[in-house]
Amino acid sequence: MTDILDELHWRGLIALSTDEQALRSALAAGPVTYYCGFDPTAPSLHIGNLVQVLTVRRLQLAGHDPLALVGGATGLIGDPKMTGERTLNDRDVVSGWVERIRKQIEPLLDFDGPHPARMVNNLDWTAPLSAIDFLRDVGKHFRLSRMLAKESVSARLNSDQGISFTEFSYQILQGMDYLELHRRYGCVLQTGGSDQWGNLTSGVDLIHRVERQSVHALATPLITKADGTKFGKTETGTIWLDPEMTSPYSFFQFWVNVDDRDVVGYLKVFSFRSRDEIAELEREAAEKPAARSAQRALAEDLTSMLHGPDETAKVIAASRALFGMGALEELDAGTLKAALDEAGASVLETGEELPSYVDLFVQSGLVDSRSAARRAISDGGAYVNNVRLDPGLAPEDRPARDDLLHGRYLVLRRGKRTVGGVEIA
Repeated sequence: MTDILDELHWRGLIALSTDEQALRSALAAGPVTYYCGFDPTAPSLHIGNLVQVLTVRRLQLAGHDPLALVGGATGLIGDPKMTGERTLNDRDVVSGWVERIRKQIEPLLDFDGPHPARMVNNLDWTAPLSAIDFLRDVGKHFRLSRMLAKESVSARLNSDQGISFTEFSYQILQGMDYLELHRRYGCVLQTGGSDQWGNLTSGVDLIHRVERQSVHALATPLITKADGTKFGKTETGTIWLDPEMTSPYSFFQFWVNVDDRDVVGYLKVFSFRSRDEIAELEREAAEKPAARSAQRALAEDLTSMLHGPDETAKVIAASRALFGMGALEELDAGTLKAALDEAGASVLETGEELPSYVDLFVQSGLVDSRSAARRAISDGGAYVNNVRLDPGLAPEDRPARDDLLHGRYLVLRRGKRTVGGVEIA
């Protein structure tokens, strides 16, 4: 890679830069120490944050020295939202989230190579600082006119709710982080999302005022979806990096199901595949869109990156088994449950005797009436645990307890592609 900025441009990862030519020169003369911050305002990062983590990794692979900041201090406040004041979380809660997010970031960066990453926490330099010192040494360098011009601040000031001094001060804290990292580690570049541009430039301005030195900021664009819906959101909610909050199966399925119009752009942003590899996947997607080869490559790359190749293999096996192309009995209980949850399985409380096959198909939502269930069975298009039901079954016939996978699950399928299921509580 001769020029990392050219690579980032090709991948659509540069929205804003303070002085791109000066940054290009600094990167060429490198190595450059740079940082990106992540606030623990939730117990996990989500896939929008993944854009930043992977951008940090790309710069590291290009020969630069990363600092990954998890904001134990800024996470106690939170960046102002357009929609209203954040709820302040308990200190112990935020401290726990700091550790969880550290553990999510660490496997994605290299801490042992020629340009080892370093994890930092802004609580280390913020907690010992008195209010007087903060106002005298940091606050005096900020001008209200610039702080008020920030988009989220301006929007909140013009709303009925307004904005608290606490959230208004967030940009001072982030600017102080950049100054502190510049002093401690010689950091001269901060990266982040374009929605953070005001916060990024506050640090650039602070360093220029205090240290009389020029440093850089680089912002990635917000990722969008072609259909206009919000990226990283599904009907069931946010796609998190924590496997306890978004199962590896659901994570995989999110990427498999991305729109054909989005997949090439997502491959550039989220994968480390080369230009030639992405061009080949783009060709395959255009020629055989039904195969979804580009989406599957993206899903496999990211699931392996986040959750490991073994978990990815389980997810792929579950995806195949659900549609009759593998043995359901070989799936572990956690993977099977995640797959059925993604398919919209129903939870049923029953007595000793299970419901009839007809009722199960209705209760699972695969059909909308008992007559439709009977018709699916009589037509030979109804399957339970990948076994086709006998078209001659009586309406009252039902599965036995021994038929339950892992003692509680039934996989139901109508035809080749419509899958559901039930979990017996």
